Amino acid sequence: MLDAQIKSQLEEHFKQITSPVELKVALDSSNKSNELNSLAHDLASLNAYISVVENYDMNARRPSMVVSSTKNNTELSFAGVPMGHEFTSLILALLHSGGHPSKLNDDELEIIQSINKALNFEVYVSLSCQTCPQVVQALNVLAANNPNIKSTMIDGALFQQEVAEREIMAVPSVYLNGELFSQGAVGLSDILKKLDANSIQREVDKLNDKAPFDVLVIGGGPAGASSAVYAARKGLNTGVVAERFGGQVADTMSIENFISVKETEGPKLVAQLEQHVKEYDVDIMTSNKVASITRNEYLDIELENGAKLKAKSIVISTGARWRNVNVPGESEYKGRGVAYCPHCDGPLFKGKPVAVIGGGNSGIEAAIDLANIVEHVTVLEFANELKADQVLIDKAKSISNIVIHTNVQTTEITGDEKKVTGLKYVDRSSGQEQLLSIAGVFVQIGLVPNSEWLQGSDVDLNQFGEIEIDSKGSTSMQGVFAAGDVTTTPFKQIVIAMGSGATASLGAFEYLIRSDNSSSKAA
Repeated sequence: MLDAQIKSQLEEHFKQITSPVELKVALDSSNKSNELNSLAHDLASLNAYISVVENYDMNARRPSMVVSSTKNNTELSFAGVPMGHEFTSLILALLHSGGHPSKLNDDELEIIQSINKALNFEVYVSLSCQTCPQVVQALNVLAANNPNIKSTMIDGALFQQEVAEREIMAVPSVYLNGELFSQGAVGLSDILKKLDANSIQREVDKLNDKAPFDVLVIGGGPAGASSAVYAARKGLNTGVVAERFGGQVADTMSIENFISVKETEGPKLVAQLEQHVKEYDVDIMTSNKVASITRNEYLDIELENGAKLKAKSIVISTGARWRNVNVPGESEYKGRGVAYCPHCDGPLFKGKPVAVIGGGNSGIEAAIDLANIVEHVTVLEFANELKADQVLIDKAKSISNIVIHTNVQTTEITGDEKKVTGLKYVDRSSGQEQLLSIAGVFVQIGLVPNSEWLQGSDVDLNQFGEIEIDSKGSTSMQGVFAAGDVTTTPFKQIVIAMGSGATASLGAFEYLIRSDNSSSKAA
């Protein structure tokens, strides 16, 4: 199951396991069960503390594997074969169950260990989903540190009947004690806030007590990471406040145009960015969203949870998000057939017909990717011709189960009140309306800047909602700079965002050393 190189690497990692771990496998006669059993025995062969227990629990999902700590009586489960993006989740589960401490701060550990009621988490994933592992790993950390908490990863593509019964049409979908708990990206701090209401106020109090920052970066994507590194290297008191580290890049499957790196994946790049930022003394405050900025003695930053931070300068790098098509049915069926990430949610539509709205690079790439999974893909493009690169267009046209319609306008996404069943569009030449019978719609029509919270502020936006900046990243508000996809910088690319993040940070540094507010280090 595992090749020699991976085994060698794991053997080194598993030296950190210091207490017994049992891999309890529930199997049937399927090929997937054979794969899981082989995987379990391969892992057990790498460390004497790891053992395999076969024919575990006749009522369990099959195939499935429980990672159990006999010392702490904790259990983390995987229904399916946790390979692909979830292989790291499995390895971390083994390490944490075997005595290697997880990276929790004291407050998080105290909250987790204080939970004294039974919590059974189930998280439905697809193995090609880049967002899913962070959710699986967050839930596994809970279960590894409290025997009252159980966590199970479920491969939605393998357990299709469960997916259909629960009407799951987007991953990750988390259930707690049988009830829907969350859908989409969610981090450990978000989970703890939902489990412990008092943790929100504790977090607010902690944020309010922070000293003013020299540079506060708002947003944790490539531009934000670059800004933080450049500011910290200048010896400035630097903070990053963001909903999640990595931003939109965390949802990107393949990256092939990042100079000097031939090919990588979004989650891998995000992990490297975060690790680089953490090499410096940067205060990273994730799971937080900024509500407003005002200028008084300092720049006052108010968060949506009511907390307030102060800074001498700010770099806004809040990025952009998928643009909505804004037709009837889109908002009603989000997560129930309307999707924006083909890599994440595509496997849930295996063998079913779907549509892709958008004929740019992202739309045609989505169609090509989905064609390997679904029954049929219909691409709908508003313009007279596709806007994607010719090599992608040629590839899409060569695939038999992709049909492309140009010069058409999507008018409605229809459903049965539970899930998507169809899509209406109009031929713009003839005016004739058509109805597609489909199970899912993937919207791929570009990005919209995350700048709504700045409307009415002293930061000028253009007609598209982008922050207007000059050559040094300065905005119209004194001491406030901006970088990346949220700005008027042309060409929304990772490498460009990183460059603009560096520019904005250096602009902020220059501002500080020329102003009366400069810190002693900056001066």
